[in-house]
Amino acid sequence: MIGSDYGISMIDRAIQYCAEKRTVLDVGCGSGGRIINRLLENGFELTAIDVSEGMLQLAKENHPQVRFEKSDIVEWETDDRFDLIVAWDSIFHLPLASQKSVVEKLCRFLNPQGILVYTFGDAEGAHEDTWLGEQFGYSSIGIDANLSILAESGCQCRHLELDQYPLNHVSVIAIKKS
Repeated sequence: MIGSDYGISMIDRAIQYCAEKRTVLDVGCGSGGRIINRLLENGFELTAIDVSEGMLQLAKENHPQVRFEKSDIVEWETDDRFDLIVAWDSIFHLPLASQKSVVEKLCRFLNPQGILVYTFGDAEGAHEDTWLGEQFGYSSIGIDANLSILAESGCQCRHLELDQYPLNHVSVIAIKKS
């Protein structure tokens, strides 16, 4: 999506909620681009992970100052804590059975008053779809389950939007309570 501003308004909104703007984790960063650029423009020190070696190679070429790691968020662990975590269009590609534990993990990775912004599907369950001629797996535990996990993990929803209505695409911003 070269030249696209898709998702940037939600990233900007999430940044506005940040009490601190030091560290950020980008989960499923892909080849980098507009979201990483926006985070860097706002002065964040960025850690980014993705499962695709090819995407990470492109991202490293585009953003040599960023710490990139090839890893699956389902398995990835860190002692680092973040002021902001972005998981834009990545969690719904995870297996359905992994989504609860990943959202819990992302909440755990936040500093107090840290912000989590991520997307997921409104529909519940798993399915396959085609995008740009490629088959992709999608799954979601839905809005109610995501909001419950956030609350159980010490986070509070600050903004929820069905941002591509009538498509089943949800974006949410949550804050970790002190």
